[in-house]
Amino acid sequence: MTTTASTASRKSVAVPLERLYRIVEEGMCVGCGLCESIAGKDVIEMKTSQLNYQRPHVVGALTQETVDHIYAVCPGLRQDTMPQEWLDEETIVDPIWGPYRFLASAHASDQNMRVSAATGGVLTALSRFLVDTQRVSFILHAKPSSKDATFGEAQVSFTSDDVLAGTGSIYGPTASLRNIHAILDQGQHFALVGKPCDISALRNLADYDPRVNELIKYWLAPTCGGSIPPPQMDVYLNSKDTCRQEISWFKYRGDGCPGDTEFKTRDGKYYRSSSWEPYGYDPDATAEESWKIPFRCKICPDGAGEGADIMAGDQWVDCAPDPEFSKIDKGTNAVIVRTSAGKDLVSAAVKAGYVTIEHKREARWFDVMQPHLIQKKMYAKARWDGMSALGRIVPRSRGLRLEEFFKRNTVEVNTAQMEGTQRRLQSGKEDEPTPGPCSQKE
Repeated sequence: MTTTASTASRKSVAVPLERLYRIVEEGMCVGCGLCESIAGKDVIEMKTSQLNYQRPHVVGALTQETVDHIYAVCPGLRQDTMPQEWLDEETIVDPIWGPYRFLASAHASDQNMRVSAATGGVLTALSRFLVDTQRVSFILHAKPSSKDATFGEAQVSFTSDDVLAGTGSIYGPTASLRNIHAILDQGQHFALVGKPCDISALRNLADYDPRVNELIKYWLAPTCGGSIPPPQMDVYLNSKDTCRQEISWFKYRGDGCPGDTEFKTRDGKYYRSSSWEPYGYDPDATAEESWKIPFRCKICPDGAGEGADIMAGDQWVDCAPDPEFSKIDKGTNAVIVRTSAGKDLVSAAVKAGYVTIEHKREARWFDVMQPHLIQKKMYAKARWDGMSALGRIVPRSRGLRLEEFFKRNTVEVNTAQMEGTQRRLQSGKEDEPTPGPCSQKE
């Protein structure tokens, strides 16, 4: 079922630059960089914005046709479930977690990798297995940026050692898809490890470029509760009497489950805190008030990556690790295997000794592990309706069952979510500055 939503339609009065920048200004850009790859770097270039996000800047002649294409595939504006053709008769579709073939608790068999990676290292282990066995030529994933240590950047890994360079979570701006067309031009089979919105971006692009489905053999994703807004990261760094320009190395989590946030400055100082502190975590506030995440993350209904062959996430009750147990916890992933390709991959990796399955799981067990993802899916349509009523750009969605969740909510709950979203938008706190001067003529 398609969720009806008002989107910024093509209007002759709006120059292409204004249409593109509206995505940014209304807080809908996820910073993936796909628009740069579509238009070409001589037309759109991902640059650091005034708020330290990675955002598209128009640097050349942008056409309406190019913006039409961007609107059609932008993951900030379109999020769907798994394409129907990738499912089979053995697929189960859970009303909350979407399609799956089997569910499990698992971890990397290599104990060093298990501990150093985010949670249990399943995605790292699968990536290493794929390049070691030459099932793919390379892995497209993210690694810490060489320019800003709190950022990420795209990494093309041909070997296990390359894969390890990107081990661990990155919660800062990462334009992983800014060169995706150049990567597709290579004509080699590869695996994608990306956030659910990166998965959505390329599933969308596959409708227009058949090379996507021909060349991407495996789609892997971590669960995602949202990134850390760069302004919040600056607040965190300022609380440590430093700033991003002084950071030489930064680790969001890992070396434990979840492990601490650690970083070093160029003058040799070392800092450490809980991995929740950069988010602005306040134990006395409600979950949504406490965590500082971008607006687009707040209204995202697909933190579980329904478009991926395999999803791996944290395995903690209420997604909250026990402080004492986390000191000795080696890490175990909650894994959703959605497709036959994913099932075959996991089975082969287990047989080869790369991945260890601890337990088979049931869907309702995931409800307890990741309740915040359920909450965002439950409220998504009500929040989108609140946006639509204000004339904002609203995402499109197919197959994520958002209408069903909306109908199951009480009228009071949906009204509260709509009105709460409208208050946030009317306050202006979710808007972003225009990336550049809006002066292009048609």
